Parts: sequence; C-alpha cells; structure tokens
Amino acid sequence: MTRQVHVFRSPDRFLAGTIGQPGDREFFLQVAKGRRIFSVACEKQQVAVLADRLGSLITEVAKRFDVTAPAMEGAGSTELTLTTPVDAEFRVGTMGLAWDGEESQVIVELLALSEEEVGEDIVLEDREDGPDALRVFLTLAEASDFARRAELVVSAGRPPCPLCSNPLDPEGHICPRLNGYHRGAGA
Repeated sequence: MTRQVHVFRSPDRFLAGTIGQPGDREFFLQVAKGRRIFSVACEKQQVAVLADRLGSLITEVAKRFDVTAPAMEGAGSTELTLTTPVDAEFRVGTMGLAWDGEESQVIVELLALSEEEVGEDIVLEDREDGPDALRVFLTLAEASDFARRAELVVSAGRPPCPLCSNPLDPEGHICPRLNGYHRGAGA
C-alpha cells in the first residue's frame, strides 16, 4: 500500500487533548483546517516530549536567526478541546521537527507506528515507501501556543507521589519506597 502524507499548512488549530479520566486517559493530537479534521493517537510521554522539543526548537531558532521568540503566555486559539468523535487515523511512532527558514515555519511530522524500523531519511521526505505521516506547518507563535497547551494537558493528570513519583490515585497507591505499604493521597 502506498504511503499517505497528510499535509496541513496554516491550520486553524493544532492541539493535544485527551479522552477519559486521569489515570485512564487516551492522548491524541488533532489538527483542523476548515472542515478537514485529522487526529492521531499517541502516548502521554510523546506529547510531553513534543512540547519540550518545540520549546527548545523555538529558543534555538530565536538565537540562531535573530528572530523574536513568541511569549509563552499568548492568547492563541480559544478552542482547547478535541473535536469529537475522535477517530485516530493512526498511532504515532516516530516524530520529527524541522525549521523552514525560507517560510519561517516550524514543521511537525508524526509518523505512524510501524513494525519496521524507521530511518531518519524517511522523516520529512515525500517517498513512496514508509509509514503514513501527518505533516503540520506552524508559525513560531502557533508552535509556542501548542507547546504551552500541551504541557497543560500532560500536567492535568494525577499528581505524582512525593516519594516515588508514580501517579497518585485519589485513594492512594502501593508505594515501592514504602516496601509495598499503602500510601494515602493525603498522607
């Protein structure tokens, strides 16, 4: 089957969101342009890494190209929730980031999880072979807004246990630092 690369230039919105309750959330990245909506499933850690790497890329671009980095507390899009129903086109395996200096855009590429190892050469390339991909072109301000909001989505989960850093349920958890004894949420 031929590889499909879904391209979104200047999307109306690009966001990370979840479905479900903390401790049982599913994470998605969703991009929309007009009536066209495209969603991919991913892991919480992937959202956190993407937000972190975007922040690093924005800082590096600002330094190297003497561009003013957008403020992280910009207003941005007021729409924070996923458009439902969410039908993930694929689960994200490999992620890639790039800076297009000619167009002054950040490029985010999300490749479908694949049983075959994905080489660096396939990321941001329009080849016939390889996993399906979602490619999103963002301004620095849009990338900054995405990173800030993605960090909020990730941090909205269960708080970490102060002893072991594992997620702490409202009723507590079995803490490995207490040799298997129950640690209450308020303890």
